[in-house]
Amino acid sequence: MRIDKFLNVVNIVKRRAISEDMCKSGVVSINGAVSKPAKELKIGDKISIKFLKETVNYEVLDFPTTKSIPKNEQEKYVKKL
Repeated sequence: MRIDKFLNVVNIVKRRAISEDMCKSGVVSINGAVSKPAKELKIGDKISIKFLKETVNYEVLDFPTTKSIPKNEQEKYVKKL
């Protein structure tokens, strides 16, 4: 699954366009390397997002099969490190 789509589907960002812009501006990294929006994720990848005041790290656990998931099911797909 693409990184920009994954961030949107698991409710880390609200819209896919925002996650795409974040990737293009270089604030999203996968396993330590700056990511493009179309980068494919694998289970076990580490995602790092640099916000203004902090950096948030996640680990990919699984991929959702639906277009969106409820916010309370987020921990099934991504773990905050």
